[in-house]
Amino acid sequence: MSRIGWLPALLLLVFCLAGADVVQAESLTWNVRNDHPNAVSLEFYSDDGRTSWPGDGEVYVLDDGQDHAFPIQCDLGERICYGAWVRGDETQYWGVGKDGAQSCESCCYRCDGGETPLIVITE
Repeated sequence: MSRIGWLPALLLLVFCLAGADVVQAESLTWNVRNDHPNAVSLEFYSDDGRTSWPGDGEVYVLDDGQDHAFPIQCDLGERICYGAWVRGDETQYWGVGKDGAQSCESCCYRCDGGETPLIVITE
């Protein structure tokens, strides 16, 4: 077989191998309500520590006692945890707290295109 005959097969092989590392994008919708008397900051953290939502040093602020839905884009199967804390007092926290510094198994969900049950932040 000539070199030109191998070119399509080689390109197909490269394409297939390159696609093996592609991670599927998915979403996870977090449902959260703050019933605490103080406003709280809320952030979501990837278990690998590289990604947070909303990201860029920002946080979601919950101060109205209403149910809120936070759809985030994540990698299929990625483990995402929530952290919340009283604004101005990081010692009062829920989930993994600020910057994901605390341990918590029941505050993490897999990115699977679904949504979490309602998480209620209370005293």
